[in-house]
Amino acid sequence: MTINFHSAKKFRNLDFVEFTPHLEMNVIYGENGQGKTNIIESIWMMTGFYSFRARKNVQLIQQGSEEAEIETLFYSHQREQNAVMKINKRKEIELNGVREESPRVMMGKFYAVVFSPNTLGIVQDGPSERRKMLDIALSLIKPNYAVVMSRYLRVLDQRNALLKKYAEKKFDLMYFDPWDEELASLGAKIIKYRLDYIEKLCELSAEIYKGISSGREEFSFYYDFSKENLSETEIKEKLKENIMKSRDADFKRLYTNAGPHTDDIVLNLNGKDARIFGSQGQQRSCALALKLGEASIIEKVTGECPVVLLDDVMSELDEGRQTFILNYLDNWQVFITCCDPSTLLRSKKGKAFEVRDGKISEME
Repeated sequence: MTINFHSAKKFRNLDFVEFTPHLEMNVIYGENGQGKTNIIESIWMMTGFYSFRARKNVQLIQQGSEEAEIETLFYSHQREQNAVMKINKRKEIELNGVREESPRVMMGKFYAVVFSPNTLGIVQDGPSERRKMLDIALSLIKPNYAVVMSRYLRVLDQRNALLKKYAEKKFDLMYFDPWDEELASLGAKIIKYRLDYIEKLCELSAEIYKGISSGREEFSFYYDFSKENLSETEIKEKLKENIMKSRDADFKRLYTNAGPHTDDIVLNLNGKDARIFGSQGQQRSCALALKLGEASIIEKVTGECPVVLLDDVMSELDEGRQTFILNYLDNWQVFITCCDPSTLLRSKKGKAFEVRDGKISEME
């Protein structure tokens, strides 16, 4: 997949920008606060997911404006396609001239992987960041995963509401049985998706990390529900057992404590918890290995190379690690933001764009 043209109007500090990117390397540079990350963010919005920086639409619209608009011409699934997104109180998407119900229609059509300073949260923050990484990655390659997850979250909300009613009225516990059954059934599908995905991701990311660290360190991880390769039926039975065991805790906290919404990925570096024992540089390398592994899986599963968005990544890496990453991404379409482009402009192929005051200019 490649982007052939991109524009953003009234998006954050971007009054109006448009550019024709190179099919491989694109270096977007300029001083801090000029709008480099906003361009990367506007590209990411076309995946159909939330921004990687904000949840509210109003934060994405230029101050004083009522609406932002993003347009992208991209080549995917063996044809050129056009997508236009308008952001006001809600997000509206038009794909190939047809108004769609939701931007989520772009899942499975527009592939991208983003690494930004916030991505370090995958390693440094709590389990929710790692679950979010899994949910986005799986939704890109398995759109049905997002459907199952949406159904699971609805059942979870309904069961949590039942817990609150039980606290007030103390009715028969049999009322929980159908909700527990449905929660276990949907939860098993989610966990099976995750276990299968993590098996592939672990192998790829470990190899990538070995390259980033020049073979000096070993990176591994596992999903904390189980290290075993279980069938969906076995997962469902184990999950039902966990839900039953946690009922007393659920009644006290008025919240469902067992299920894929509470699971985690345990990241290890040289056999130790990377979150606790990894240095800032090692944690950054772990997160990079995970995202590059994610990009590789998208290519293997879909046959489409995702657009790779690297926001303020290279400045924190030494020349050897930069070289490995650039070589790994050879022949992919990449957008890299930085303040000083000198080290990245070693590449003979590609384009450089300067961003200043929310405007973009292609440089020689």
